[in-house]
Amino acid sequence: MKNNLILSRISLLFYVLSSIIFINKTDACTNYLVTKGASVDGSTMISYAADSHVRYGELYFRQGGKWEAGTMINIRDRGTNKYLGMIPQAAETYTVIGFMNQFQVSIGESTYGGRPELTDTTGMMDYGSLMFIALDRSKTAREAIKIIAELVEKYGYYSSGESFSIADKDEVWIMEIIGKGTEFEIDKKSGEKINKNKGASWVALRIPDGYVSAHANHARITTFPLENNSTSISSKNLSQINNPNVECVYSFDVIDFAKKKGYYSGSNEDFSFSDIYAPMDFSAARFCEIRVWSMFKEITSGMDKYIDYVEGLNLKNRMPLYVKPDRKLSVADLIRFKRDHLEGTKFDMTKDFGAMPYGLPYRWRPLTWKYNGKTYFNERATATQQTGFSFIAQMRSFYPDPIGGILWFSVDDAASTVYVPIYCGSTGVPKSYAEGNGDMLTYSADAAFWVFNKVANYAYSHYDLMIKDIQKEQSKLETKHFSLSKEMDQEATDLYKTDPTRAIENITKFSQANADFTVRSWEKLFQFLLVKYIDGNIKQEDGKRGFKRNANGFPASPTNVDYPDEWKQVIIEKTGDKFLMPEKK
Repeated sequence: MKNNLILSRISLLFYVLSSIIFINKTDACTNYLVTKGASVDGSTMISYAADSHVRYGELYFRQGGKWEAGTMINIRDRGTNKYLGMIPQAAETYTVIGFMNQFQVSIGESTYGGRPELTDTTGMMDYGSLMFIALDRSKTAREAIKIIAELVEKYGYYSSGESFSIADKDEVWIMEIIGKGTEFEIDKKSGEKINKNKGASWVALRIPDGYVSAHANHARITTFPLENNSTSISSKNLSQINNPNVECVYSFDVIDFAKKKGYYSGSNEDFSFSDIYAPMDFSAARFCEIRVWSMFKEITSGMDKYIDYVEGLNLKNRMPLYVKPDRKLSVADLIRFKRDHLEGTKFDMTKDFGAMPYGLPYRWRPLTWKYNGKTYFNERATATQQTGFSFIAQMRSFYPDPIGGILWFSVDDAASTVYVPIYCGSTGVPKSYAEGNGDMLTYSADAAFWVFNKVANYAYSHYDLMIKDIQKEQSKLETKHFSLSKEMDQEATDLYKTDPTRAIENITKFSQANADFTVRSWEKLFQFLLVKYIDGNIKQEDGKRGFKRNANGFPASPTNVDYPDEWKQVIIEKTGDKFLMPEKK
């Protein structure tokens, strides 16, 4: 398929020169956070995209239950699978599907890195383990924040800077965290060398109802209310986190530690978590904040005033952490935002020369590149080819928990995938999305990840043509999922009143059947695209999902795909008259 991308030696040369590199992070993810008052139906929503060159797209499932005293769990770094240690299991854990548990608590993340010297190599809790353990043990977003805070305090924080989206059926929070680095001392009791900076600096803020937030690989919390405000508490008072008046929680020494390290010397009231622990630079604005801006501009007016900021030209002109949308948002809206390539803006990735002849809104890595001693870059949009999986988590307080939570889940590139509804009360996952059905180095013909990758990677060769066929099928399937899930919502809710067991069986069968049907449909789409566009030709369709034949049963002659004039012009500029046809005499 790679050969299909390269249609001539000239296109290969120019495409290599227009390639870019990815930021030096394993994961680069985009999250949206929507409160009840900002959604069309009163649900809370968060989104997450696991963008990584090594992350396989699959749907995790962990069965909850009671655990014997002394049970231990292994902690492994999510980015490398490195073993970090063991901690005691909780007496009881809850069932988790993907990143939503049975009580509709959901978590997403994006890595922002921050000051590199603050990574603690002695810590045990990496960002992935914090997410999974919090989901295993929490019934609310507030409980999840408390669990994360207690885990890093007790065991140390291993990862670099992270932003978490944490939500339940009533509230949506953003939590940003970073380690404290490594500074050894000898423990007086044991005589062992220990890190006296164990723990983390962090802040968690509740997004006000009626507002929408987002984060995309850069810390976004700036100033925050301090503990003398009745709505804010420090980690020394975590027992008060369930007080509904509390809207901000932070590590007790988040400011003092920054002052001790020499990062900050101003007043506590003016302290900005993001500016101090993850100083803004060109890359953070142009590769990260631009994705937040691109979503915000779709939901609220006045975002043009931040264009110089996301261009990386005016780093002081920072966007707000959250905005009030001009209209209320739906799951379909968030899915559409996930498919953004900065279309319709001055940064539109389908328009510059790197898009090749066929409007391809992708640039293979690395993200920055050198030529004649200078460094260049290309845009980093929300939709990207290296997405392992993404989801929209929808939490609804007006349904019983097993039915109220729907994880709209997808694998691979969000622009060319289909989001399928998975109820959080499901007792298992679809086979096509299940763990163990293939991996990043093992092809499986019936694995959703590989089926969606086949379609996406083939489409990259003639993107402007094939994406139209993809979007047609995408729309048909997602429209069907929205309609059927509404029917299942009511049917399952009615049944749940008299027979909860059967209701849960039904939502499980529904989730699995729809997902597996979607994968089979996408395999058929791949076969259709392969036949229609093979060898750079376009077959004539017969209107019945097949192709025309002539009167003798032979394939009708295909049409050819011509290069656009801009592409021809560049070839002529680079090659002169080399390919000029001689005039007939």
